[in-house]
Amino acid sequence: MIGTRSAVEVAAASSLEVAGLVVDLPGPAGRLRVVDEVSFDIPPATTVGLIGESGSGKTMTANAVIGLLPEGATLGGELRWRNEDLLQVPAARRRRLRGHEIAMIFQDPLAALNPTQTVGRQVGEILRRAGRPSGEVRRRVLELFEQAGIPDPAGRLGNYPHQFSGGMRQRVMIALALAGSPALLLADEPTTALDVTVQARILRLLRDIQQDEGLAMLLVSHDLRVVAHVAHQVVVMYAGRVAERGPTAAVLSKPAHPYTRALVDSVPAVRTRTALAHPLPGTPATPANRPPGCAFHPRCPVARERCRTEQPAVREVSPGRWTACHFAEELVG
Repeated sequence: MIGTRSAVEVAAASSLEVAGLVVDLPGPAGRLRVVDEVSFDIPPATTVGLIGESGSGKTMTANAVIGLLPEGATLGGELRWRNEDLLQVPAARRRRLRGHEIAMIFQDPLAALNPTQTVGRQVGEILRRAGRPSGEVRRRVLELFEQAGIPDPAGRLGNYPHQFSGGMRQRVMIALALAGSPALLLADEPTTALDVTVQARILRLLRDIQQDEGLAMLLVSHDLRVVAHVAHQVVVMYAGRVAERGPTAAVLSKPAHPYTRALVDSVPAVRTRTALAHPLPGTPATPANRPPGCAFHPRCPVARERCRTEQPAVREVSPGRWTACHFAEELVG
């Protein structure tokens, strides 16, 4: 149960639609387009994985959703949350949504948490701002700590962030995100700094919370194995643009873009434990050094002349499968 709402009620009300999202940032050489015409949906009670190498624009896309962009950023397109365009709402309304209807789990909990306040006080402050009666705050914090899998919740309320391990700090961040009773949860590389065992526990926790609470969730990651275990849908980004999107199982088993195929082949555990890994060749393109035509063509083993001169549009190649490759049908077979 999220606050006083049932999981069914939350799921019925939650839906994010991203349509032609554009994010421009100021730079020394003028404005730089770091997110370029990105589109995807997060249906109710669904996890969407946003995947790509560093510089692909995935974190900037998530930050645009929650409204945490650098000063001077300009946005275009549409960000519709429950049929309300977040790019058009007043700043006060956007602040109200952030932390309540929409919450974020950051990559580095030690940097995100206040080192001068106990974790119990930090989570409790979210509840107090939401209007929770003082007598209920402590009880609810204990419930959130228990939900996040923190052992001995009552005994840890008075601890500071530095007194927790990396995995336990991430659990505190999860409790902090859930304190506002969100319907949409954004998780930005939530397991990157953790060892494999702790990473698996956090992923199971996020999956269980998403399913139990009926949340819509956007999971940002550079690791296909993470997305394969958690996400229902996947969006693959490269150089600020969408390369491919569709159901996770279909995309990972039969990629329709050479970049997706290269990502899958570089992580053999995604499909088989016996296949050899094939690291991606070359250097990732970024919005700052995006080549003409298809941005992936300098690294693509099947690139042709058209790929070097013509930027491919994102198009539907089969029901629910979208890709930005001129020759996707040949790849899928």
